[in-house]
Amino acid sequence: MFDNLTDRLEGVFKKLRGTGKLTEENIKESMREVRMALLEADVNFQVVKDFIARTTEKAVGLEVTKRLSPGQQIIKIVHEELVELLGGTTEQIRLDGRQPVTIMMAGLQGSGKTTTSGKLARMLKAKGRKPYLVPADIYRPAAIEQLQILGKKLDVPVHPSTTDTKPVEICRQALLAADKNGYDTLIFDTAGRLHVDEDLMGELKEIQQAVPLSEVLFVADSMTGQDAVTVADKFNQDLEISGVVLTKMEGDARGGAALSIKSVTGKPIKFVGIGEGLDALEIFHPDRIASRILGMGDVLTLIEKAEAVVDKKKADKLAKKLRQSTFTLEDFLDQIQQIKKMGSLDQIMGMIPGINKLKQLKDAPKPDEKELAKTEAIIRSMTKKERKNYMIINASRRQRIAAGSGTSVTEVNRVIKSYSAMLKMMKKMRGKPGLVTGKKRRKMPKGMRR
Repeated sequence: MFDNLTDRLEGVFKKLRGTGKLTEENIKESMREVRMALLEADVNFQVVKDFIARTTEKAVGLEVTKRLSPGQQIIKIVHEELVELLGGTTEQIRLDGRQPVTIMMAGLQGSGKTTTSGKLARMLKAKGRKPYLVPADIYRPAAIEQLQILGKKLDVPVHPSTTDTKPVEICRQALLAADKNGYDTLIFDTAGRLHVDEDLMGELKEIQQAVPLSEVLFVADSMTGQDAVTVADKFNQDLEISGVVLTKMEGDARGGAALSIKSVTGKPIKFVGIGEGLDALEIFHPDRIASRILGMGDVLTLIEKAEAVVDKKKADKLAKKLRQSTFTLEDFLDQIQQIKKMGSLDQIMGMIPGINKLKQLKDAPKPDEKELAKTEAIIRSMTKKERKNYMIINASRRQRIAAGSGTSVTEVNRVIKSYSAMLKMMKKMRGKPGLVTGKKRRKMPKGMRR
């Protein structure tokens, strides 16, 4: 989402790296460019104005240090101010206090409330909670059925709502059912409209007055930019929301909503939707997002994603295979599936520090989801024997694999060649001095022996 902004800011800081020292003149020149970059990213005008004023004031009064270059010093200040702009600290759902926890999802139609309700239920269930999904949208066709389907996929109970029952009554009944069945977290999926109107707000206020709510989360489509901020502000004035969920953050929106919403509404972004899958919901960390915007990567989120999908036993087994030269195409396929669980290649690469500089190189490799899918299809079209021993894959077998995977023989050859090259590289790495292979240990020089 922030690619264009990241590129613009990288250009600003690159100019500063060539200067010997910070002066009021080059600081103001840099801030003018940062201002233009933020405005182009569709950040609220007043938010940009305040941000530039604070950053300039800090930079001009900065005590120059020998440890950091002029560019690094400005980046440090901009990073700190971006963190504050995005909310300062990570804020999650309050799960302690009154039980059961009750969460009302509010927002306009099409913002992704129903899907986000399912994603949130999945996240809470993984934390040991017992969520209960409550369909309270009786107007949109199939809204109740959609939540029931999501509940079935997640193995999460769904309240038996009907279209002839008022939403406020549905929420009351759900609260009683939760108490009876031991559900500790209720998620109310409320109705939306194409625009803010009195009927919508009246219904939400009625629910808010009838049911004690722990959280009121406003779900906003980040692709709508400043419109999302304006609507969030209106909802907050009428309902006093507790936080925001920004959906479709994986899209090509410019990022203005994420950078403006806290300053305008005073309410934090708590979650971001980064894809269509039910696992594509992330806790919003202002410091990590600020690092991504400045091209510094997000190693912590990358580690968390890896830990969430990597099976410890499988990882140990794989390490053993790598040491013993028994890494097969079956294992290669398993690794592709593990990578896919972590998200898109663009998302994963965006979390690697310095990747933005690599992208700017003329011959830099580009992540290609289609190529990954082709590789997976090719390996799946092989027999078990072929996956275990690629050496038996002759010309006729390659033709069969190509036909079965909907690819060409050339593409099958490329996959096998890549796999073969990887095996050779592993073999060379095992032969490096100092590495232990099996029970054999390389002898140390005489002078170093004990």
